[in-house]
Amino acid sequence: MKKYSNGNGESQVPNIISMGTKVTGEIESDGDVRIDGMLSGKITAKGKVVIGKEGVVDGEVHCKNIDISGKVNATMTVKELTVFKTTAVFTGDVSTSKISIETGALFAGNCKMAGLEKGKTKNEGGKK
Repeated sequence: MKKYSNGNGESQVPNIISMGTKVTGEIESDGDVRIDGMLSGKITAKGKVVIGKEGVVDGEVHCKNIDISGKVNATMTVKELTVFKTTAVFTGDVSTSKISIETGALFAGNCKMAGLEKGKTKNEGGKK
């Protein structure tokens, strides 16, 4: 299993919810989290969250980055990048800085791009 440095010279192994495991409640992590099982509740991670092909999440997600290949029914707040892989099935609301939705992914919900309201597009406020 790959280990990551936390910047203090210590290595950290990502947290994994394996296939066949069901978790109900809240998960908080200073690092990365991978879900191949089922989570019903809230996850807060300072790192990256990966929802595997067989992973299922129902609830809330707050993280830095997320890659989704499984099924998610949630309200998500992602600081940087949200990626929906081909096998992803998403229902809910997402607030993110950047988003990527691969062909074949299913997305039903709302997306708010953080930072969009700060700047105006070139055509905004222009000539009519």
